[in-house]
Amino acid sequence: MKQLPEDLVSIRLTVNGVVRSLDVHPGETLLEVLRGRLRLTGTKRGCEVGECGACTVVLDGRAVNSCLVLAVQADGAEVLTVEGLAREGALHPLQRAFLEHGAVQCGFCTPGMLMSAHALLAQDPSPTPDAVRRAIAGNLCRCTGYQAIVDAVLAAAGEANSS
Repeated sequence: MKQLPEDLVSIRLTVNGVVRSLDVHPGETLLEVLRGRLRLTGTKRGCEVGECGACTVVLDGRAVNSCLVLAVQADGAEVLTVEGLAREGALHPLQRAFLEHGAVQCGFCTPGMLMSAHALLAQDPSPTPDAVRRAIAGNLCRCTGYQAIVDAVLAAAGEANSS
């Protein structure tokens, strides 16, 4: 990371498999960079204090609230957003399971839920229902009641394990 004029800092990160070099302000959050600079608007701006989980992304394999991560902290990191889940026009198994199990209603929490679930399944491909509930505990949903989300994550895990 090198310091640039006008209080900008040059960073380089990999977002959804694409290397990005950006000049950012030291106080700029990863959320602001993803939505404002890279136009990856699937990552939602919610509470901006780390309470709702709408802005969850996977940073170096861990689900994090992008509103709490400074962009400079992501220098050199691998970032996965909801836009990076689908491959070649095909939905990710988690995305399909969310649709099939009615785990999507208004959709505002869905990207964050998907990213928390993705991080969980990468670490634990056969989670228990309690493990799923713990993994999504930082993601608030006002519509589904959570059970459909838990069912969808377990179904996606089962699909991945049977392939």
